[in-house]
Amino acid sequence: MTLRTTSPHLPLQAVLFDMDGTLVDTERLWWEAVEQVADGLGRRLTGADQPEVLGRPVEYTAAWLGGITGADTEDIAAELHREFAHRVRTGIVPRPGALRLLGELVREGVPTALVTASPRAVADTVLAALGAEHFAVSVTADDTERTKPAPDPYLAACRALGVDPAACVAVEDTETGVASAEAAGCAVLAVPSLAPIDSVPGRTVLTSLEEVTPARLRAMVAPRELRVMSWNLWYGGTKVDDHREKQLKVIAETGADVVGLQETYGTSAQELAEALGWHHHRAGENLGVISRYPITARHGDPDVGFYGGTGVRVRLDGGQEVDVWSAHLDYTPYGPYEARFDGLPAAELIAHEGVRLEQMREILRRIAESATEAVPVVLVGDFNAPSHLDWPDVAWPVTTAAEEAGLRDSYREAHPDPVREPGHTWSPVHVEHEDGSGRPEPQDRIDFVLHRGLTVLDSRALVTGTPRPWPEVAGNDWPSDHAAVVTTFAV
Repeated sequence: MTLRTTSPHLPLQAVLFDMDGTLVDTERLWWEAVEQVADGLGRRLTGADQPEVLGRPVEYTAAWLGGITGADTEDIAAELHREFAHRVRTGIVPRPGALRLLGELVREGVPTALVTASPRAVADTVLAALGAEHFAVSVTADDTERTKPAPDPYLAACRALGVDPAACVAVEDTETGVASAEAAGCAVLAVPSLAPIDSVPGRTVLTSLEEVTPARLRAMVAPRELRVMSWNLWYGGTKVDDHREKQLKVIAETGADVVGLQETYGTSAQELAEALGWHHHRAGENLGVISRYPITARHGDPDVGFYGGTGVRVRLDGGQEVDVWSAHLDYTPYGPYEARFDGLPAAELIAHEGVRLEQMREILRRIAESATEAVPVVLVGDFNAPSHLDWPDVAWPVTTAAEEAGLRDSYREAHPDPVREPGHTWSPVHVEHEDGSGRPEPQDRIDFVLHRGLTVLDSRALVTGTPRPWPEVAGNDWPSDHAAVVTTFAV
């Protein structure tokens, strides 16, 4: 069983590097320069002074020293420039992994920028040492009205490169630089040099650039994925030996985050969730949802009958919420039988969908009642009806109603051609019709993952192994008579 994962070439548009302490070991040189100038003014620096020095432009630190010593700020700034420039010329050392990472980004065609609070003269000295060809753009303290921790330097670099800050990673070594990059909207990789930096949501903290690769940087701007699965368990799975263990194995191997279940036969959702360490919701004897993410709300009638729908709201890492509904619609009369065996015309097929259509309309009504504009919606389930997207001559009304309510068919988004990619979910174990006539069982797509407000990365109809046909199914690895549907969304 293989599910396609997101392409490694996601839209990382640029990598923006701080200079001092990040690419070159100048943070130490800057600290030593400030220490010497401060000593000459009768002020011995301690670790408590680092926030006023590290990641700060010369003018800031000069003003700070002038304020506590009474010396002229312009004279202090000139002396700091001289001391630091001398140390840079004689003692510049690339940080471990810096040159290797820059070279890899160049080879992979990822633009880079140097974004520093140092003046242009110092930056040009460092660029010459690192290789100016590694950088498409450089922004220094001389190039923006405000420098770090204001967002201006990073915003200026993004404008010069023509990129979106949200699609860029900024690599920084100080809290001041991190604040600047985050204020600009960049993803931030912090590699602390002297002072520690806290790890918080949306920020990655590593100990060295030697741990960093272009792939790791790409992953930092990759869309967050949500993998949703729809699965009819078939009498809870009880037709197959060791069904619970087989169900758990399938869920684990798919990497699913949320599973909408039908035919749970009571306790299946709870038992699966407890075995996985997940959260669960049960509605009636037939419907359930299990989720690796916390369930923050429950929607619909908790005492819904065998057919109907139920929903939950889950909260993803980072706080984004998504509503996920599971539906099971009545199986009679079954349209593909009436079409293939009885030869009914489209108008009669559509007319016979009344029960399922009313069930779908009720589910859509409840979805509308619980929905909010900021929360995407996913509706999964066994609809026991084909899709109007698959049958060019029959406008099957159940899926049409869902589409009119703004729900898109994730499988057909990923696979628009129903001839080339039919995506059949009924049935991996029913090859011949159960009436003993020997007629081939109509294969069709009757299980769905619909959505509103998400982006489809991939969708698959899923069956593991090679199931033996009914009635010799007890030993099957696949513990259902339906294929599952698994869709990966970008959130």
